[in-house]
Amino acid sequence: MANRREEIMVGLDLGTSKVCAVVGEVGVDGEVDIIGVGSASSKGITRGIVGEIASTVEAIEKAVQEAELMAGCSIREAYVNISGGHLQGLNSSGVVALKDHEVREPELLRVIDGARAIPLGTGQEVLHTLPRHFSIDSQESIANPLGLSGIRLEANVHLITAPQSALQNITKCTNQAGLFTPAVICDAIASSEAILQDDEKELGVALVDVGAGTTDIAIWEGGSVIHTAVLPVGGDHITRDISIGMRTPTPEAERIKIRFGAAKASAVRHDEKIRVSGVGGRSSKELSRQLLADIIEPRVEELFLMVQKEIRNAGGEDLLASGLVLTGGCTNLDGMDEVAEEVTGLPVRRGTPQHIGGLIDVVSSPSYSTGIGLILHALHRQNDPIYQAALHNTRWHRGSRRLIDLFSKMRRWLGAFF
Repeated sequence: MANRREEIMVGLDLGTSKVCAVVGEVGVDGEVDIIGVGSASSKGITRGIVGEIASTVEAIEKAVQEAELMAGCSIREAYVNISGGHLQGLNSSGVVALKDHEVREPELLRVIDGARAIPLGTGQEVLHTLPRHFSIDSQESIANPLGLSGIRLEANVHLITAPQSALQNITKCTNQAGLFTPAVICDAIASSEAILQDDEKELGVALVDVGAGTTDIAIWEGGSVIHTAVLPVGGDHITRDISIGMRTPTPEAERIKIRFGAAKASAVRHDEKIRVSGVGGRSSKELSRQLLADIIEPRVEELFLMVQKEIRNAGGEDLLASGLVLTGGCTNLDGMDEVAEEVTGLPVRRGTPQHIGGLIDVVSSPSYSTGIGLILHALHRQNDPIYQAALHNTRWHRGSRRLIDLFSKMRRWLGAFF
């Protein structure tokens, strides 16, 4: 099998219900063609947290092998997502004096380090430092201050923190599956890259990524992230309600949710029937699809009431000129965008991956948003001096660079013998 590792980038989406690997080939023009995907059921992750190493490793290996076969390449490294209620987002700022009255890279590093210098809980570390804007003296809302003159430089950033143990468990799983992880990226940040348009980010928009175990939110305004949050609810909660309400096993509840589910009960005909398996080997029964929708709709309404509360608490309700953009596998439910619009009072659209070529028909689904977004996020930030300055001094990045250097030395050493 030809090794095209130098030409490809891989996103590995570790979800509660499945692991998904997406392979992208980067052209000389910087465009990304999706050339392979693979997925496998996941039982080792709960609400974004790795709870069982062996099951997670097995799912990663299966998803990667499937993606390798489709793409015709070997996969040795992948950008990986992280989600869960253990992530925290907050805004911070830092100020430095400009010694030579000009912003150079050392000053940029210092001011961002100053913004990152906040008290953290035990075992927490900064995962992302996302610059919002800079100010030089009385001039505000500067996107890139490099080269500008002044006396005082201020940086406003959005920080996302994560437990070191959560990051270590993720990398332990990928390493045992034979993969190196250059970076772990917050789920909502990755999905934003694949789903949102630049004008939406500028005018104000909230990305709502509804997964199986969690719902990730990222609020954008002025082209930058101003708030992130993770809600501890998702598609699995709907499945559980269906299982109880229709007295059917959880796998059967998931199946009928995907095939027959609707978030808007009024859109379902009263005479529609579905056949549902019984619990404990009992015979199947015929039930109304209306009953299924009646179970789903209240849970979806509850979800978007929680989303609305989070947006209000963040002070973002009046900033969202572009409204909400929904993504994630659960948003495929009929009528989900309508319920979201009714509950929040904001314009809503469904988001599917954009800004890509290749297997568009295969990956044109919210289920692939995070995997594709991981590739795009990593690619777009490679030559971004602001982002690289923000990334430069994170403990996670320092550790990753040491591992990269070690792996490179090992490959060169082994190459001398084989």
